[in-house]
Amino acid sequence: MPSRGRPVPVGGRLRPHGGYHGGTRISQRSARAAHDVAVRDSPTSDLFTTLSTVENIRPIRVRESGPITSDAASRSTIRSGAEVSARRPSQPDVRGRLLLLAGAGVCLLLGLDAGLLLLGLPAPLTAERLLDLHGSLMIIGFLGTLIALERAIALRRRWGYLAPAAVAVGSLSLLSQLPLQVGHTLQLLGLGVLVMVYRSLWRRSASTAVAIEAIGAVLATGAVAMWLGSVATPALFPWLAGFLILTIVGERLELASVGAPPPIAGQGLLVLAVSYAMSAAATLLWPVAGTVALGAVTLAIVVWLVRFDVARRTLRLTGLPRYVAVNLAFGTAWLAVAGGVWLLWGPVADGAGYDVVVHAVGVGFALSMVLAHAPIILPAVIRCPLPYHPVLYAATVGLQLALVLRVAGDIRAATGLWQIGGAAGVATILAFAVMTVTLVVRR
Repeated sequence: MPSRGRPVPVGGRLRPHGGYHGGTRISQRSARAAHDVAVRDSPTSDLFTTLSTVENIRPIRVRESGPITSDAASRSTIRSGAEVSARRPSQPDVRGRLLLLAGAGVCLLLGLDAGLLLLGLPAPLTAERLLDLHGSLMIIGFLGTLIALERAIALRRRWGYLAPAAVAVGSLSLLSQLPLQVGHTLQLLGLGVLVMVYRSLWRRSASTAVAIEAIGAVLATGAVAMWLGSVATPALFPWLAGFLILTIVGERLELASVGAPPPIAGQGLLVLAVSYAMSAAATLLWPVAGTVALGAVTLAIVVWLVRFDVARRTLRLTGLPRYVAVNLAFGTAWLAVAGGVWLLWGPVADGAGYDVVVHAVGVGFALSMVLAHAPIILPAVIRCPLPYHPVLYAATVGLQLALVLRVAGDIRAATGLWQIGGAAGVATILAFAVMTVTLVVRR
């Protein structure tokens, strides 16, 4: 009888047969070759390799001429990533990527400035437009540019970089003397290219994770298109939130797949992604029913993350894997808060409920994921190591405390507490950026 070890990925999919595939024994060399194919065909390629290695996922384990140890699997993973990199088509050099990162960074700074103005606090810039552009700068300008850049790197085609470039330039154009329609049109162009990037990634490897992330990109594209039609941001927030939520859970699904979850895991998450998109659309037609459905679907996504995300295992580890898992756990908890408000509160277009939902998703969930993945993804983007240091936990704790204070201010209608929480959140995000740059420079 064949011994059953850990799953071996074959042709981009995992086979739960240990050292066997389709009833045929495979050698260590064949298993490693299969793993190389899985890494090469993965929609995220080198990013997938780096994430799976850091989060202590070991997809190879066969039993024939001796087991492949965890260290050997790790070396195989790193070697296969290097081999794939050697075959990779030419891409813009690091200077081009840094320029796009700088664009995202400027959007972040402008978005934080707008956040201070909305809190009624002093801010370096006081342009009149900033008050209305906080959400666009943070979700599309900052996070949208980062997501599009990561996808362009995964695609390994020069045309893919049009997505982050157009999104960044369009977002910055919103603060120029040009009509707002110009900036939103450029954002729409960039997000449309991002959808095409996902289409190309799907043709390379038809994975459920890519399909889920593509649904998120379609939601963002639809939101910007409706901005051009003068639809108010609060009405579009479920669409913008879907962009962040589905992009992140799609990436987590790809990592979870290395641990060979049951097929229902991927299928179920895809059903939830489609249900989220349908619920977001329904909020425009039937606000009450659509928002309640949106809350229920969001909470179901939280349940999926708790059940299948690899972070629930890596919480018991040390160093960077635990740091990543801690931030993911906080992010999942804040997503549950947003889902609960939608489910119990119904439509929220202003006031305390709206503030809680927006910042539970945009800060508690999305920025916690940025903190978690920055030490992993940033080196793959700029080709420069970002050493892990426990000081990064200061940003994690600061962000969570700031958001708790802000939400407490919302609940108690305490303006001072709300302002302190908001200002502390801005300071924490800036401090994390400084820590990141310092660790890179002092590596």
